[in-house]
Amino acid sequence: MNSTVSGNPVVPLIGRILIAALFLVAGVGKIMGFAGTAGYMAKLGFPAPEVMTALAIVVEAGGAILLIVGWKTRWVAWGLAIFTVIATLAAHRFWEIPDAAQMMNQRIHFLKNLVIIGGLLFVATFGPGSISVDKR
Repeated sequence: MNSTVSGNPVVPLIGRILIAALFLVAGVGKIMGFAGTAGYMAKLGFPAPEVMTALAIVVEAGGAILLIVGWKTRWVAWGLAIFTVIATLAAHRFWEIPDAAQMMNQRIHFLKNLVIIGGLLFVATFGPGSISVDKR
């Protein structure tokens, strides 16, 4: 099966870049606000919050770069999907929030993350397209 839309090999590349943009911005944001992110990780109950913050930076920024260039794309997409599942269940538990506005906000983030996971599963299943290091 052809992995491009209407034979256009640029479309999967654009898709990878758009998905990766979220992770790259988040990773850079964690670098710029390392102490605050580590504090948030501690609040969420993660052990060794500084280590977890460093790990999140590597996964997000590193995964984004690998997704953009298309190297080990299927593995990277699986890794980012698993990371996003963990982040979603840790940080967006909308069902626990009594305030209606905050509950709606967290539900939107939860659902947005489900969409991101879905997009990553498509990349993991169908590969990066022809404009990539992997080429399939």
